[in-house]
Amino acid sequence: MTTDLHWPEIALRLLVTVVAGSALGVERSKNGHPAGLRTTLLVMLAASISMIQMNLLIQTNGKPQDSYAVMDLMRLPLGILTGVGFIGAGAIVRKGELVLGITTAATMWFATVVGLCLGGGQLALGIIATVLGLLVLWALRFGENHLETHERAVVTVVSNGEDVSAQMLSRLLCSTHMRIQSTSALYEGPECRNKFRFEVHWHRTSRGDVPGVIEQLRNFPGVISCEWSVSGQSSV
Repeated sequence: MTTDLHWPEIALRLLVTVVAGSALGVERSKNGHPAGLRTTLLVMLAASISMIQMNLLIQTNGKPQDSYAVMDLMRLPLGILTGVGFIGAGAIVRKGELVLGITTAATMWFATVVGLCLGGGQLALGIIATVLGLLVLWALRFGENHLETHERAVVTVVSNGEDVSAQMLSRLLCSTHMRIQSTSALYEGPECRNKFRFEVHWHRTSRGDVPGVIEQLRNFPGVISCEWSVSGQSSV
């Protein structure tokens, strides 16, 4: 990182920052995330400009002989990096046990670090980091969507009469290798309707899958309705 900074070097750093920020921002925008092209680009430009400003002020760093004040220029980029935490916090949304926006918040933090690199003159490091970030956001998404994972889900069954019991439903769910975490039941005498709610862990093979046991429950004698909800979505 050179301390003798001229406008051609400043222009090059800003140009590379715009290209890198646009690449990361487009990836976020096309997938419908709230922090898209403009947000990512502004965050990266802010980080880059802060490092350029630090380079321009580097000659004034330290403590003048006639002053008690000490200018610590590293506080400027560190303050930018800390401030991005507020943007990341605003991007994270919690719906019950589901947490959304963590990847978006991490992208903002990553974009800030890349901007600091580019603004500080480490162009090769910043470009390599951008490529790696795009690989993580784009290429690994396909593998993550097809990764076999365990997820939490809620099964709600409304039955008519006494032909359906919580024990019968529990055995059916367990027969499909689901693990029941909790069970609740609501019995309504006058209408002869019973409502059963099961919190389960299940083996998801691909995103958006609905287990076949849900169709079995819908066709089960005495069952009026069956609701399956997971990851903030439901299938009735």
